[in-house]
Amino acid sequence: MSLSPSAAKVQKVLEARGFGHLKEEELPTSTRTAQEAAKAVGAEVGQIVKSLVFVGERGAYLFLVSGKNRLDLRKAQALVGEPLRQATPEEVRALTGYAIGGVPPVGHDTPLPAFLDQDLLFYPRVWAAGGTPKALFSLTPEELLALTRAQVADLREV
Repeated sequence: MSLSPSAAKVQKVLEARGFGHLKEEELPTSTRTAQEAAKAVGAEVGQIVKSLVFVGERGAYLFLVSGKNRLDLRKAQALVGEPLRQATPEEVRALTGYAIGGVPPVGHDTPLPAFLDQDLLFYPRVWAAGGTPKALFSLTPEELLALTRAQVADLREV
């Protein structure tokens, strides 16, 4: 089965960056939420990578957060040194090229500085969106770090 155009775009980015061994899968059910994605692949919710885009005056930022966690906005703002707000669906699509629910951690139209939830490092494998609300790919946290060049941080709201 061939991939949809958005999922194929992500797969091409993975291949171009030397991660062609990572294969996307488009599922018959929605993986828009962390809960849906975890159920679809038989994983824990914490193994799902949420790609969240926030905007400040100096630019936009990508926060890769464990599906079991909520992003602590105060911690995020301290990391980037400016006030932030969650990007609108229109801004997310304009910045990344993808719709909310399918935003992958890589392959965005606009490169975004990325921050990775340290809790994702506790899992042997994680699953990230692959460009559509039904596409996912699995990788190790180390591969995710190498792909995104993200800064590891404590992002969890307590």
